[in-house]
Amino acid sequence: MARGGSTAARRQQPSDAEAVSALPLIVRYMADPSSYRPAPGTIPTDPGVYRFSDEHGQVIYVGKAKNLRNRLNSYFQDISALHPRTQRMVTTAAHVQWTVVQNELESLQLEYTWIKEFDPRFNVMYRDDKTYPWLCVTWSDEFPRVFVGRGAHRRGWRYFGPFGQAWAIRDTMETLLRVFPMRSCSTGVFNRARAQGRPCLLGYIGKCSAPCVGRITPEAHRDIADDFCSFMAGRSTGLVHRIERQMEDAATNLEFERAAVLRDSLGALAKATERNAIVLGDGTDADVIALAMDPLEVAVKIFHVRGGRVRGERGWVADRADEAGAPDLMETFLLQLYGAGDVSRGQVRETGQGPVVPRLVMVSHEPASLDAMTDLLSESRGSHVEIRVPQRGDKRTLMDTVTRNAEEALAQHKLRRASDLATRTRALEEIQEALGLDRAPLRMESYDISHIQGHQVVGSMVVFEDGMPRKSEYRRFIIKSFDGSDDFAAMHEVLSRRLRRLLDDREAMAGGVADGDTTGTLIDPTTGSPRSFAYAPSLIVVDGGAPQVHAAQEVLEEYGLADEIALCGLAKRLEEVWLPDEEWPVILPRTSEGLYLLQRLRDEAHRFAITFHRERRSKAMIESVLDGVPGLGEVRRKTLMQHFGSLKALRAASADQIGEVPGFGPVLARSVVEALTADRPLPAVNTATGEVLEDGPTAP
Repeated sequence: MARGGSTAARRQQPSDAEAVSALPLIVRYMADPSSYRPAPGTIPTDPGVYRFSDEHGQVIYVGKAKNLRNRLNSYFQDISALHPRTQRMVTTAAHVQWTVVQNELESLQLEYTWIKEFDPRFNVMYRDDKTYPWLCVTWSDEFPRVFVGRGAHRRGWRYFGPFGQAWAIRDTMETLLRVFPMRSCSTGVFNRARAQGRPCLLGYIGKCSAPCVGRITPEAHRDIADDFCSFMAGRSTGLVHRIERQMEDAATNLEFERAAVLRDSLGALAKATERNAIVLGDGTDADVIALAMDPLEVAVKIFHVRGGRVRGERGWVADRADEAGAPDLMETFLLQLYGAGDVSRGQVRETGQGPVVPRLVMVSHEPASLDAMTDLLSESRGSHVEIRVPQRGDKRTLMDTVTRNAEEALAQHKLRRASDLATRTRALEEIQEALGLDRAPLRMESYDISHIQGHQVVGSMVVFEDGMPRKSEYRRFIIKSFDGSDDFAAMHEVLSRRLRRLLDDREAMAGGVADGDTTGTLIDPTTGSPRSFAYAPSLIVVDGGAPQVHAAQEVLEEYGLADEIALCGLAKRLEEVWLPDEEWPVILPRTSEGLYLLQRLRDEAHRFAITFHRERRSKAMIESVLDGVPGLGEVRRKTLMQHFGSLKALRAASADQIGEVPGFGPVLARSVVEALTADRPLPAVNTATGEVLEDGPTAP
């Protein structure tokens, strides 16, 4: 893709040794933009993509430009003339690199790739203001199921939405099940009804055709599911005419009860149809997107219009990282919306492959690179996509409605954000003051150990940045060298592994600079992924008092990081904050926002460790129970647990029920039942917590 490239160039080109010796200075002091400004004439005038990196090699901003020289020079003007966020970005950065490309389309693609790969914190990242529900039909199943859910999509299923309120779409689904009695029960309920030979309540009240007991063939049930999908996709006219003809035929044949049922079905369809008013009389499929912004933030609202009806809506908010105008903000949003494979949920996804892009995208502001964006979306859809700003008629009226919704969303978000942002800022300032830190701890890490009497020992690491969880940075540790219930030794191993990786990554990055390679220093050359431990925390929080803090301090001193990374412990009994080498703890007021933030951090580490421990313990129990069954390997054990859900349900299953699981025959199913019912000691259980303690007989 790239025609040429360049690494960062300082005003005076240093030698490799000078570049390495300058690294500690960069780490300790905020960078002066003039210290890493490329030499005059070294920046090309071609189109390209650039990225700013901090002293650790972490990419903090990615941008594109038609003329790289003009755009980059704008960052190195008088700093007082820059936007406040741009000032913070250029003073945080320590390097700038760029890659030259052929055209605007390539720059869009490369910019999106880098943003997804590096997650730069100074780029505009639109955050969904809430999780919207969708309606799903599991079309790839033998008997498709309909349900309301949230989250990622699955290949081979059909999705409708998103919808504004979960209760509204559930109410609609309940209404439609009287007309289209397809399966809506879970896999467990379906299998249990099939095994028992009688349907669930929905089968008795007419909201399900009961395929579980053979009342309907798979083909006939799929026809019902297809009619359901057709109605949800807006193709309701043919269904209504068909039901009207059936009602008339039933009345002619004196089948008045059936005619009454069909009449009620028509009423249900009319009720469900009224929930989605027609907004475009020509039956257009379109996404309608509007921006609302102020100097600090930008809000986006999108209406998904399918068949002329509004099928769903979503909203996003984001901080404005620089002085980018509405065209640039719209372009960034379109990249994020249609760049990922699971973002656009406004119409049925037949195969689950790739993003769904409608033929028409109506926007409140024309994107900066209109032609390139049109080509990109057309390539994604596989046919021509039109992007335009509506000027008159129904489409303009709809755009005005979406714009008002975006403005309202921004106003509501600002009301919520004001208190939330102020609270987080106050919490970080209180922690800084209480612990005597030079600056607020923008990155905090907490660690915890979980085990039961020395078995299945695991550790957890959670990360908070700017007072908010950064779950992509969470890490789990399986303790390798552990004896008994020595939590100090386990914590020593976890911290040692984390800090050793930090130093190894720093050494690797310093070696890259010494070799003259300052591009992608945070990328591991062996894996091609970002170095997960290369970012040092400002503060480490351990669960416990003075002994735990002392043990953690020994690890920091062992790796020479005691002066760079602050440390504290939070004791549960009185919620005291302990510092290294201090005789008395720091007592924060119970109403302190700083104490609340430390508690959240510690409790999140505890939750993360407990969750991992329970997963490993459950897996170990299953393996021990089924150990030695001929022909039962790891894959089949996993299949069993996915089918039955728990060891208790598996114990209650018969050989015939186990034999219905894919990959299990009668002989293997009987072997599993024999292993489950064998006379063996039951695990001891803590009666207070309900947790398994060790293998051994339980008390009578």
